[in-house]
Amino acid sequence: MRVGLVSTSRARVMLAAAAMALLVAGCDQGQPQASQPKAGAPAPTVSVSKPLQRTIVEWDEYTGRFDAVETVEIRARVSGYLNEVRFKDGQTVKQGDLLFAIDPRPFERALEQARAELFVAATKVENANLDVARGQPLIERKIISDKTFDDRMSLLRDAQAAVKVAEAKVKSAELDLSFATIAAPIAGRISRSLVTAGNWISAGSVSGATLLTTIVSQDPIYIYFDVNENNYIKYKRLAERGVGAADVGALVEVALPDEHGFPHKAQLDFLDNRLDQATGTLRARAVLANKAGLFSPGLFARVRVTGTPSYAAILIPDSAIGTDQTNKYVYVVAGDGTVARRNVKLGPLIDGLRVAREGLAGDDWVVTNGLQRVRPGLKVEPKRVAIAASEASSGGGAIPKAQE
Repeated sequence: MRVGLVSTSRARVMLAAAAMALLVAGCDQGQPQASQPKAGAPAPTVSVSKPLQRTIVEWDEYTGRFDAVETVEIRARVSGYLNEVRFKDGQTVKQGDLLFAIDPRPFERALEQARAELFVAATKVENANLDVARGQPLIERKIISDKTFDDRMSLLRDAQAAVKVAEAKVKSAELDLSFATIAAPIAGRISRSLVTAGNWISAGSVSGATLLTTIVSQDPIYIYFDVNENNYIKYKRLAERGVGAADVGALVEVALPDEHGFPHKAQLDFLDNRLDQATGTLRARAVLANKAGLFSPGLFARVRVTGTPSYAAILIPDSAIGTDQTNKYVYVVAGDGTVARRNVKLGPLIDGLRVAREGLAGDDWVVTNGLQRVRPGLKVEPKRVAIAASEASSGGGAIPKAQE
């Protein structure tokens, strides 16, 4: 019985050791290794290319929202019944175009009354002037007392003041009559009419006045976006070096959600004076032309800002890059066909190619096709090919030009 128990324990130990050996072997493998070529077999053929060298800038991308440069709420300045709506919902209007007409008759009557009161006041001034003129020789000859003459002068001054009051009433009535017709204060696209003809509309304070419609300007148009705190600090550092990456006057690029690349140019014209403490972002604004009316207030878009000065970069396709846990690497081929591994530090994707910040030189031959067939120290048959021009054809990493 003891022999049986000892044999069973030994078997368990051997099985555990075998399992541990398999586990260690699996961990050592990491990633698939290229198979060892058989003796006498030809060297594997792989495609190699020299990195593309270009002067580029890197971009920081944000989500922005369009907003109108000018927005006006059309409200009534006088109360009355609405007679007419003289526009079509959603149409483009010019400054001065007639939009609404309020029944003018009450205001016309008020103007007529004010003018009549002005006539009465003017007549009193004439009579008072005559009394003063008649009293002048009488006071000189002491026929009337000084008090009587002073009373006549006082009546003249009262009549003259009444004329000024009546003139003010006439101007007020004329103003109210002009407010009975409402014209567009700005050019732009108008919303729908919120009130139909025949309804009573009220004037008064802004909150109490009836809202009739709104107008937003179309060209040019603003786009707002928020710069995060880290990038804001980066831009400040760049500004100290004389690089206005995100400063008033800098060029930014804009793209709608369905567009490839960034075909629209805008100019940064505003940066807020403090960061939002809740979000850690700074509000920025750019202005761009909108002659075709493509952009509309409230629409989202992608915005990118130059994030670095221009520099000479080394670009390689992503197909040439391998991953080993946290490391990125490429294989380079020496003049005698020997493969060597290079760890690289990568940057952003520019025009379909990846920036290699560290680890590569411009004259290295990088394996771009056939990574699975090579390993460090293996000799290969390199087939030299150029990086396809289409991989860098969009122009997204081009140096921005100043907006004319």
